[in-house]
Amino acid sequence: MNKGKRPFGKILMILMILFFYLPIGYMIIFSFNDGKSLTSFTGFSLRWYRHMLESQDMMEALYTTFSIAILATFISTVVGTISAIGLSKSKKVIRNVMDQVNNLPMMNPEIVTAIGFMLLFITFKIEKGYMTMLLAHIAFCIPYVILSVMPKIRSLDPNLADAAMDLGATPWQALTKVIVPQITPGIVSGALIAFTMSVDDFIISYFVTGRGVKNLSIVVYTMSKRVNPSINAISTLVVVIITIVLVLINLAPILAAKSRKAETVGKRRRLLPAAAAVFAAAAVGICAVNLGGGGSNRPFEGQTLHIYNWGEYTGENIIGDFEEETGASVVMENFDSNEQMYIKVANGESYDILVPSDYMIQRLIEEDLLQKLDPEKITCMDLLADAVKGLPYDPENEYSVPYFWGTVGIVYDKNKVDLEDLEKEGFNIFLDEKYKGDVYLYDSERDSFMMALKALGYSMNTENEQELQEAYDWLVQCVETMDTEIVTDEIIDNMAQGRKALGLIYSGDASYVMAENPDMGYYMPESGTNLWSDAMVIPKNAKNPELAHAFINYASEYDGAYDNSSYVGYTSANQEVMDALSGEGGDYEGINAYIPRSDNENDEVFVYNEDTKKIISDLWSRVKIAASNAG
Repeated sequence: MNKGKRPFGKILMILMILFFYLPIGYMIIFSFNDGKSLTSFTGFSLRWYRHMLESQDMMEALYTTFSIAILATFISTVVGTISAIGLSKSKKVIRNVMDQVNNLPMMNPEIVTAIGFMLLFITFKIEKGYMTMLLAHIAFCIPYVILSVMPKIRSLDPNLADAAMDLGATPWQALTKVIVPQITPGIVSGALIAFTMSVDDFIISYFVTGRGVKNLSIVVYTMSKRVNPSINAISTLVVVIITIVLVLINLAPILAAKSRKAETVGKRRRLLPAAAAVFAAAAVGICAVNLGGGGSNRPFEGQTLHIYNWGEYTGENIIGDFEEETGASVVMENFDSNEQMYIKVANGESYDILVPSDYMIQRLIEEDLLQKLDPEKITCMDLLADAVKGLPYDPENEYSVPYFWGTVGIVYDKNKVDLEDLEKEGFNIFLDEKYKGDVYLYDSERDSFMMALKALGYSMNTENEQELQEAYDWLVQCVETMDTEIVTDEIIDNMAQGRKALGLIYSGDASYVMAENPDMGYYMPESGTNLWSDAMVIPKNAKNPELAHAFINYASEYDGAYDNSSYVGYTSANQEVMDALSGEGGDYEGINAYIPRSDNENDEVFVYNEDTKKIISDLWSRVKIAASNAG
């Protein structure tokens, strides 16, 4: 009977292994993909590994990740082990209380711990960066070490140390030569857990870092907002490093056992530092960053510019070229929503340049969080397209210089969607059951409600609650009757592969989709759409406004603007760059999504209204609940 169950157990084990390792294998395969797609393999290439090695941001993140993990592991292991030994000699009441105290950080949701650390550092006005991330990692690793070491200590004879000292050992010798060797397996286990937790952490790191310090988790998160196969390359590199370390750790006892001179106790005691040395060698060897300096006549030599921008929203060369030309260092931090950026700025965090969207710039101006630009230092305004200047949120461009701009429209598969349907129905095509199950909605409350309001013939800036309710009903009908899939930036690669008939998308993303797949089109309904723009602004508390003005000019001039737009895919505010990229031989020749529409009176720019925003946020949450119930 037991024999009959064994094949089932083996099959289950194989399936579990496949479940865990197939995604990793898939990632490794696509790290060698020649194309930019994350889902369609077009040929073998090392281009993304070259891109990864050339990316200072990724190499610094790799170094930060492993250096912090090694330091946090070493310190937390020492502190945790000593604490566990000390607790074992304490009174039972104290041990029980400390056990509960130790368990609390492990059971606490990470987001709560992260916010707690953030508030602690803000309260004591500690500048966030490498050290704050290291301190946070040490703090959350210590409980895991204590938890691993305590069972080994409890299994020891409580009189062991006393017996050693009766035989002539000093207290230190009793600790290091008697107690520690007996609990070494628990120490090693705790160290490995601490290392894993540190390398893996995202949420706590995200809230406690600053000044451009990022670990791999943060970098991968910001990169995942856009199509960037370098994610696969750097993730594969991490898998290789961890695999090598694990192999060495497992081989170490076997190799040590064959050595006749080494004692078994000594071998075990050297295991942890040997592993740490391997980690350090791997991190330092792979992550060394070239810090070569430039000439001495550069105007901002030795100064630092702090930029807070969207993730994957900067060209490949613009930062390095600007640093080379000016002698300054640029620290780039990334956000994934205007609201996230606003929270940091409103709480007093200092940046020299922000790149918020239109409605958020309006809010920052109203709350006196921005400083006016110096017109004598801004020399780039004549280079910009007229259509992106003088917009309602900053009619005189006193506070902002446009960075990217575009529209929101419908990306569609020309083989599946009839253009006549789009022209006839506009956004109402998202209610056409001919396309049921073949539709993407973008997970953006502003743009989803824009679509619904425009489909109903209303202004997207309406403050009328009845009109907002009608838009809500329209969206609920869409998700309940059309089997709609609500997505974020995965729509980019999915539509490039033609997985759905149509979807709501930003024009810059549509440009990439159309460049990858000529069967894709982009349509903007005549009923109007969101004419959006993101712009560079200088916060009131900027520490280096002069350098900020220099970067704004550099990013707006031809070379910087071309590098930005050709790499990211969004429309440049520089008229010459826009013409070059959309003209003959340009990257986006013949792609209508790249050129924003500026002659439709129904197109609007978002206006900030706190009360309306709260209503829309609540209604959009209910739409997503309706979508999940319908699914």
